[in-house]
Amino acid sequence: MAVDGRVETIGHFSGGSWRDLNGDRDLLVTNPATGAVLARVRLADAVAVDRVVQDAAGAFPAWRRTPPVVRARSLFRLKELLERRADDLARVITREHGKTLDDARGEMRRAIENVETAAGIPTLMMGYGLEDGAGAGIDEELVRQPLGVFAAICPFNFPLMVPFWFWPYAVACGNTYVVKPSEQVPMSIARMADLVHEAGFPPGVFNVVNGDRVASDALIDHPLVRGISFVGSTAVARYIYARGAERGKRVQAQGGAKNAIVVMPDADISRTIENVLGSAFGAAGQRCLANSLLIAVGGVADRLMPPLRDAARAIVVGNGEDAGVGMGPVISPRARDRIVGYIERGEQEGAQLTVDGRDVPAARPGSCFVGPTIFEGVRPEMAIAQDEIFGPVLSVVRVESLAEAIDVIAASPYGNAASIFTESGAAAREFRYRVPTGNVGINIGVAAPMAYFPFSGARASFFGTLHGQGQDAVDFFTEKKVVITRWFGTAEAARHHGF
Repeated sequence: MAVDGRVETIGHFSGGSWRDLNGDRDLLVTNPATGAVLARVRLADAVAVDRVVQDAAGAFPAWRRTPPVVRARSLFRLKELLERRADDLARVITREHGKTLDDARGEMRRAIENVETAAGIPTLMMGYGLEDGAGAGIDEELVRQPLGVFAAICPFNFPLMVPFWFWPYAVACGNTYVVKPSEQVPMSIARMADLVHEAGFPPGVFNVVNGDRVASDALIDHPLVRGISFVGSTAVARYIYARGAERGKRVQAQGGAKNAIVVMPDADISRTIENVLGSAFGAAGQRCLANSLLIAVGGVADRLMPPLRDAARAIVVGNGEDAGVGMGPVISPRARDRIVGYIERGEQEGAQLTVDGRDVPAARPGSCFVGPTIFEGVRPEMAIAQDEIFGPVLSVVRVESLAEAIDVIAASPYGNAASIFTESGAAAREFRYRVPTGNVGINIGVAAPMAYFPFSGARASFFGTLHGQGQDAVDFFTEKKVVITRWFGTAEAARHHGF
C-alpha cells in the first residue's frame, strides 16, 4: 500500500508485494458513520486481473509439492499473528464497515476459527484405501489433490470473515488463491495480506485484487482460475454460478436471504427479545443470517411486542467505535436510501410502523444511519415480508399455528436460515424436520455454523453443492483421484527376498 497525500492508496497484493498494476480507475473509501475519506482503492481491469492470476499460477507448482504438515505450519503462524493483531484489525473493520467494535471483534474470532480448522489439513485432506480392494493382489486408494488457482468474490458485510470461509482451506489443500474484496471495504483484507506475508507464505500463494464487476468478470472468465466462491445477493449469485459453470469452473455461490424467527407461545420472552434484537439489528441488519421476519404464533405477540418495541427504541445508534453504541450505520448512502424506501413502502402497503428508524440523532452530513425499525400487522405477501431489505427492518407476522408459520417460511424463495424459540421439544423437532432452510436455530437468534461445519444454505440462497468451511471446503478445493495398483511378479519377488 502507498500513501497519496493524506489518503492511503490500496493497490493489488500480487506475488508477495503491493502493486498498482493499472491506474485508470479508483474509488474513495469512506467511513459510513462520519463520511470521512479513509482511503483510495485501485480498481483492476482485466489486464491487472491477469497479472495477479499469473502470479498465483506461478506459485502453484512449488506450493502443491509442499507437504500438508508444512503448509499447516504457515497457518499456525498466521493464527498467532491474528490473535496479536485482532483488536487492531477489528478497528479497521469498524471504520470501513460501520459495525460496532464488539461485532467486529466477533468477526475476527470467526476468521481465526477458520484458520484453526484449516490447520488440521493433514487429517482433513486424508484419502482412504483398501488392500485387495479390486481383487487379489490389487490395491485401491483414493487421494485428494489440489487443482490450481481459486478465487473469492466477497461482500461488504463481513470484510474478513467471509474470505476466511474459503482461502485458508484452499491454500491448506495446496492451491493458490486470489481474493477480490468488496470495493467498499478493501482495508481489512489489505491488512490481512500484510499478515499473510509476515507469516511466511511464499509469494503468490495468497493474492488480493481490488475492483468492481470488471474484476469479478475477469476472474470468472480467466482460464487459469479453477473455481469461484461468492457471497452476495441472489441475483448476482445466480449470475456468477451460471457464468462460471458455462466456463467449466467449480462454483459455490451464497445468495440472499429472508430469514425468519418463529416465536411460540411457550417461549421465554426475555431471552427471546435479547436474541431478536441481536439478530435483527446487529451490524445494522446487514448479515446474511439476520432475521428480518418475526412470526408470532398464537397470542404470544401480545406479550412479546411491547417490551420488544421498548428495547429496540433503547438501542443507541452511532459511530461503532464509540462506547455504549449498540448499532452502527449501514454501509452507504445508497443502502440507506434503499432501506428508507422500503420503510415508506411498508407504510403504503398498510403495515403499522411501530418503531421508526428514519430519524437518528447521530446522523450528520455524509453519515449513513438508519435506526431499528419494526413493522407490525404485516401480511406475508407484502414486499417488506418478501424482499431482502438488508437493513435494520423487522416485520412481524401473526399466525395461529406452527404449521402456518412453517408454510410462511416455505413460501419464500429463500432458504438461508430460520430460528424457533420454544420450550417444546416436539415443536423444535417438527420445525427442524420441516423448515426448508440450510441453517436452523433452536433458541438461537443467529444460526451461524462453527468453522468445522459447512455454512449451509438452500434454494435461492445457495447455488452449488459444496459450501464454505469445514470438510465441504476441503472437498471443493480438491480433486479426488482413485489409484488402482497391481505389481506383477509380486509372489516370486517376495520369495526371492525371503518373505
